[in-house]
Amino acid sequence: MESSNTLIAVDIGIDTHQEPVVYMRSDCHICRSEGFTANSRVLVDDGNSQIIATINVVDEKVLKSGSAGLSKIAMQRLDIAAGAPISVSHAPVVTSLTAVRKKIFGHKLSDEEISEIVEDISAHQYSDIEIASFLSVCAGSRLDVDEIIALTQAMVACGKRLSWPDSPMVLDKHCIGGLPGNRTTPLVVAIVSAAGLTIPKTSSRAITSPAGTADTMESLTTVNLNLTEIRRVVAQTLGCLAWGGAVNLSPADDLLIRIERALDLDGEGQLIASVLSKKIAAGSTHTVIDIPVGPTAKVRTEKEAERLASLFTQVGAACGIQVRCLITDGSQPVGRGIGPVEEARDVLAVLQGSSDAPDDLRERALFLAAHLFSLAYQEPFEQGLQRATEILDSSKAWFQFQSILAAQGGQKTLPEARYQHIESANTGGVLTTIDNRQLARLAKLAGAPTSAAAGLRLHKRVGEAVECGEPLFTLYSETKGELDYALAYYAQASIFSIGVAS
Repeated sequence: MESSNTLIAVDIGIDTHQEPVVYMRSDCHICRSEGFTANSRVLVDDGNSQIIATINVVDEKVLKSGSAGLSKIAMQRLDIAAGAPISVSHAPVVTSLTAVRKKIFGHKLSDEEISEIVEDISAHQYSDIEIASFLSVCAGSRLDVDEIIALTQAMVACGKRLSWPDSPMVLDKHCIGGLPGNRTTPLVVAIVSAAGLTIPKTSSRAITSPAGTADTMESLTTVNLNLTEIRRVVAQTLGCLAWGGAVNLSPADDLLIRIERALDLDGEGQLIASVLSKKIAAGSTHTVIDIPVGPTAKVRTEKEAERLASLFTQVGAACGIQVRCLITDGSQPVGRGIGPVEEARDVLAVLQGSSDAPDDLRERALFLAAHLFSLAYQEPFEQGLQRATEILDSSKAWFQFQSILAAQGGQKTLPEARYQHIESANTGGVLTTIDNRQLARLAKLAGAPTSAAAGLRLHKRVGEAVECGEPLFTLYSETKGELDYALAYYAQASIFSIGVAS
């Protein structure tokens, strides 16, 4: 380590999420000699490990001369303690950014270029701005099928892979999202594994929704399982409901998802590569993809859905996984609860056969499970539906779900939100539409999924009669500020449309 470039590390105590930042004085001799300014990308080296970080320049009074502050993630990735010597020098040139610029100007990327981009993102060589640039330029159908295949394969290659030598057929399912409350995965896993089929489900946290499957399951049990723990759970129960980000199956995808969440973006090519790379890395051989279509869902038209289904099927075939896409009704939310805990309540109600269990969630889960049985047993859908219904109605799925929870660390008690507000209809008639996107935003403004108990519970569905003053939904929040913020948004939004009863 060159003494002229050596500084003393200071734990600055600032959370910069996943982007390492180094804080340097404006009069620092290294900044002056090397020409570093705010936002310069630099290599930080402690003699054992290296990271690429972004410079933030601070006043002299913030840091002592000869020192540099490091953000929390920078300290973590270097694995050093405060007071350790570090050197700061020019970051290596990231040559794959040339390919990103090539795509900006509308040119097709080669397999090698895409592979280099994904490798560099996985190695934390890209800044958040550079990742955002790559995601933005790939959104809006700008990747063709060859590029999506290459992106999927590159994302698989950068992570770990699970294999199931005792299970020649490994099942999986995924919904592309856009429907609040559509928490079918825990139900499908319970039904399918209760039938003796292997379905090791690794799920993501929310990207643009108020809850992902991992968020909902985390309110019920432990989801941060490592590979050894996943193998143990599956060996015991044939299924699991784990968070994919904890096992490094597709690390580039996790980095991309973080920026997608900030951009509220879920591009077509990245969506397909994200879903299938996780399936392939998890060892899946057969998967069902649920594509809801509706005016306020993620996919708006049948034509868009058919294009997406075709791409999923083509990319899956090229990557060695059999994909069956199902185009479903996305006109309104599924279930009554929206947000991790409220969606967990719906899942438990369906599994336990409660009288207040949402019928639409039950029917959609049975539909998806039946298609997985159809794939697995090469049987007609109707036979698969009968099989799935018998397993659910006999409580086999509920007992199986309890076994999975026990294997993953036991069942938790669902928390209650500190604040709640019942919103009533200001007119009577028939509920004609619910805006999925605005409803999801309402739940997120209330605190979901960061606060597990935050979200809302619907009291009316599309097509039902509503009387003036009758409750439409209950809003849940952990803080008064979030509750008020969400209600202020609701006051100026148009989420529920109530028409005159015929």
